[in-house]
Amino acid sequence: MIEVKNVSKQFVKHTKDKKKIAFKANDNISFTADKGEVVGILGPNGDGKTTLLRMLAGIMQPTEGCLYVDGMNFKDDPIKIKKEIAFLSGNTNLYQDISTYELLKMCGEYYDIPSEQLEKRIDEVAETMDLSFIHQKIGVLSVGQTQRAGIARCLLHSPNYYILDEATSGLDIMSSKSLLDFIKSERNSGKCILYSTHYMEEAENICDRVVLIHKGKVLSIGTPDEIKESTNTNNIRDAFCALIGGSEDE
Repeated sequence: MIEVKNVSKQFVKHTKDKKKIAFKANDNISFTADKGEVVGILGPNGDGKTTLLRMLAGIMQPTEGCLYVDGMNFKDDPIKIKKEIAFLSGNTNLYQDISTYELLKMCGEYYDIPSEQLEKRIDEVAETMDLSFIHQKIGVLSVGQTQRAGIARCLLHSPNYYILDEATSGLDIMSSKSLLDFIKSERNSGKCILYSTHYMEEAENICDRVVLIHKGKVLSIGTPDEIKESTNTNNIRDAFCALIGGSEDE
């Protein structure tokens, strides 16, 4: 289980007259995500979703509060936790001058996969993700192929937790469908997926529960049906607008 307890992240920005202003990208956020479910982190661009997921992936540290994965505190055992998770975003940069095969070999060594098992695991992942381009340099791949290479990287060490940040951004319809089908498959195999997006309809289709965030704060947590019922709306987009008391400003 992933547990987010009273997490805040503060940054400092500089004004034109060189004054420093502190602001919170995340403000006192709490929720849980268990194995066998997809939990959507939903809200407009710029409302703190990426900051939150980067903290959950161990890339950033919270200013306040605690993050736990299977009861382990990120502050105490970050390396062990990182081996249990996989992080993917829509703009994840991969090395352009190596092939997907070379990327997977490198990642397998990082995750301490024994050499006698690594080749077999690469073959399994390549079949799952249809990596017919596995020996081509990543720099010549299409956006969809590059994203599949990124997913393959995440799959390689069989993580229990996926943290996916705007993972369908920029993908065509078929590539998006492949990714969403992958998410459903991993959920059905007992994995936990945190899925951030500003595409409300997409999230409503795949998420078991959603965490609606606006201006760094949690608006509501529940199943899509629970949130729609509580706001007397027909879809998550309208529910979000009802909760903020106006039109969605993306």
